Amino acid sequence: MDTKKILAAFKKQGARIETKARVTLKEKKDFSLWYTPGVGTASLHLAKHPKDARLMSIKKNSVAIVSDGSAVLGLGNIGPYGALPVMEGKALIFKAKANVDAWPLVLATQDPDEIVRIVKAIAPNFGGINLEDIAAPACFEIEERLMKELDIPVMHDDQHGTAIVVLAGLTNAAKVVKKNLKKLRVVISGAGAAGTAVAKLLLAAGVKDIILIDRSGAIFKGRAGLNAHKAELAELTNPRMEAGGLAEAMRGADVFVGVSGKGLLSAEHVASMASGAIVFALANPIPEILPETAWRAGAEVIATGRSDYPNQINNSLVFPGIFRGALDKGVRKITTATKLRAAYALAALVAKPSADKIIPDMLDPRVVKAVASTVR
Repeated sequence: MDTKKILAAFKKQGARIETKARVTLKEKKDFSLWYTPGVGTASLHLAKHPKDARLMSIKKNSVAIVSDGSAVLGLGNIGPYGALPVMEGKALIFKAKANVDAWPLVLATQDPDEIVRIVKAIAPNFGGINLEDIAAPACFEIEERLMKELDIPVMHDDQHGTAIVVLAGLTNAAKVVKKNLKKLRVVISGAGAAGTAVAKLLLAAGVKDIILIDRSGAIFKGRAGLNAHKAELAELTNPRMEAGGLAEAMRGADVFVGVSGKGLLSAEHVASMASGAIVFALANPIPEILPETAWRAGAEVIATGRSDYPNQINNSLVFPGIFRGALDKGVRKITTATKLRAAYALAALVAKPSADKIIPDMLDPRVVKAVASTVR
């Protein structure tokens, strides 16, 4: 789309979301009930029975979308104001798709301790916390600490929403190329938030041969200079101890999952893959390889993160339903088992997978209900 037209539309529209009253204030008795003195009765009750906030306040249907702007889309560290349009857009999707009241909260800090402190301080208002666009490795620590310290579900969508949709698409792509999901050789380009979560969920699904590639090449046990989270990945992945770069890892691979940067995958890389190659080039807005180039090089199933190509792998297929289910059922954690069930539920919505149809459309009205039903 044209940049000038996009900016003009945003400036004309202003806010894309708003608050809306759910009760009327037409008579004095309405003020007496819903504000003073009636509200005092509710306040005293909740002071003694805080768990009833789920029944008596916005907590019942509200999610905070929290970002520090350190890893916004593929745009990098552009800060809280850069993150604000994305968080507001996510709030719009929450409401439109799942009737969840979501609140954009962009923070003017990128210190993990301060982020955890802020989120814990505002948590009484919300039934769930959706972390978004927070860079690795800080995102891992922030999510882990909040999951332990809060009694409401916390999910970093860049990690787990992406991983769920990738597993759903890969489940159907494996059917198209007539391969066993658990026996696939998978190369993941990008070992940040999304790449790490994709690898861990694929491992949970039974995939055993996974190689993650970062800027220094394949991650393997014993590689010098690994930080804590990459050292953990080295223990879990790369069973053949591949020590080369992307070109070496791609030879004979069944699957490429790109959550890295534009243009990193070449036609030669794809041509070196096994027959029935599956290419998920998910960098946005420009993928690791253009679908037409991957197809000419021999890829059989191709997915991107874009809406102008078939097979859009987009986490908006996941987060509205996950939080809808979590809010409705009052769950405290989004577990690995839930993520697996959500992925398989998404995959099952495509009755007859084909090279051009491995994942439901973002507008498919069945998606939110199917994903929400997996939250237990």
